[in-house]
Amino acid sequence: MVSRYADEGSGSLPEGFGKGPVPRHVACVMDGNGRWAARRSLPRTAGHLAAETTVIDVIETARSAGVEWLSLYAFSTENWRRPDDEVAFLMQLIRRAVRKHAPLLQARGIRCRFLGVTHPRIPPALAQDFADLTTLTGRNSGMTLTIAFDHGGRRDIVAAAQSLIRGGVPPEAVTEEIFAAHLPFPDTPDVDLVIRTSGEQRISNFMLWQVAYAEWVFPSVLWPDFRASHFLDCLHTYQQRRRRFGGLPPEQNGEPQP
Repeated sequence: MVSRYADEGSGSLPEGFGKGPVPRHVACVMDGNGRWAARRSLPRTAGHLAAETTVIDVIETARSAGVEWLSLYAFSTENWRRPDDEVAFLMQLIRRAVRKHAPLLQARGIRCRFLGVTHPRIPPALAQDFADLTTLTGRNSGMTLTIAFDHGGRRDIVAAAQSLIRGGVPPEAVTEEIFAAHLPFPDTPDVDLVIRTSGEQRISNFMLWQVAYAEWVFPSVLWPDFRASHFLDCLHTYQQRRRRFGGLPPEQNGEPQP
């Protein structure tokens, strides 16, 4: 992916940007850390270390561009299958990153939340850091940053169904709105744009309910090399698309074109 904004600084907006709608909710599948390291004959952990810079760059750029909700897929329910030493390294790395960047997130007025965080193998100290950051930023009114950690979209849907059954909601009363109200963080709007780096084109069990009508972009760049300019390219791609939600453009539906 060759960036149209390669000369732009981190978080800066290029001239002419914003002529189309900025997606309210952007979600990122942060893919390619292992391949980034392998291409450099480095251990996989080096790729995870390099990814930290990308995370901060994307957060800053999304906020500057006017994105209201940003969701990052950090660790899935399936990632527990990775080697124990890699999982342990990720737990330590994420804890360090949370503690290191908490002041910046608070200063930027970003509200932070963690989607998942239920597995008993999550170190208690890390779970406490997640809780502390959530509390610290809970009253912020800027962009909402959701970190999907120990997250699985199917698990969330099953949990919502179980909640409805336990609540005695009759089947005929279940609507999409009522069902969504039983998902974690029901105030989260539907995802408008999903960015999956590294060129892979899979959903990977990520926010399955919320991405139902999302636009998808698959830049080939690996996540540790993904920067503000690439993120802005993805937003520009989104701005060029016409979202129909199953319908037709007005001029093909007998309506005057706006």
